[in-house]
Amino acid sequence: MKTEDALSGTLPRSAGEGWGHLIVNSVTGVEVALPVGGPGVRAYAFVIDWHIRAILAAAWYVIGMMLYNRDFADITPPLETDGAWFGFIAAPVAAIYFLYHPVLEIAMHGRTPGKRIAGVRIVTRTGGMPLLGAHLIRNVFRIIDNFPVFYGLGLIMTMFTRSHVRVGDLAAGTLLVYDHASTTLLEHVKNPALDARTAEVLNELLKRWDTLDVEARRRMARQILHISVDTDEAILRAELQRLALGSKS
Repeated sequence: MKTEDALSGTLPRSAGEGWGHLIVNSVTGVEVALPVGGPGVRAYAFVIDWHIRAILAAAWYVIGMMLYNRDFADITPPLETDGAWFGFIAAPVAAIYFLYHPVLEIAMHGRTPGKRIAGVRIVTRTGGMPLLGAHLIRNVFRIIDNFPVFYGLGLIMTMFTRSHVRVGDLAAGTLLVYDHASTTLLEHVKNPALDARTAEVLNELLKRWDTLDVEARRRMARQILHISVDTDEAILRAELQRLALGSKS
């Protein structure tokens, strides 16, 4: 088996993109198979996130109404609303509900609490981290995905598209892949310059270090570390481990 095949994941080269996996090329030229999240895991993550944002919105409403009415036993809305009510009660509740996904997906690098629990994250078609614009486009299109009710269109799209994507993903060029936080170093990568593809290759290289050909692993280590000269093997491995954990040289 070639070194490239040994580090390309569990699927053969013929797996292709779609119907279960996204095949991407890392900076080292090694193909990596990222398992795509289907309708089931998407629905699971969404249900978790829906409950979290509903609880947050309800909590703000209750606390806000107590403060607005100046009575901790009264959460009754006023008969005639004013600017203070809209600004202090309605606007924050709406912001929590509608900005929950885009804000957390950007802050948590493609995740929300629901996605994190479900073990998935958002990536681009090349396996990289989506930019701000992609996150915003993806979430704006939630309005369309929500037709006619309860994400009906979005759910149907995830069932019949090759990469299990909804309308928002098609517009933004994104999809959901399994994070493999329990078996790879992706969850522990602290270096923002290390993208998901390179992190996956780095993990495979470290995991299979002792079983690979000495020259092959040294060559790949130098490529990941961007070192052009020959370096002691112990130093290469130590630097790879430091890179995986986000430590500076």
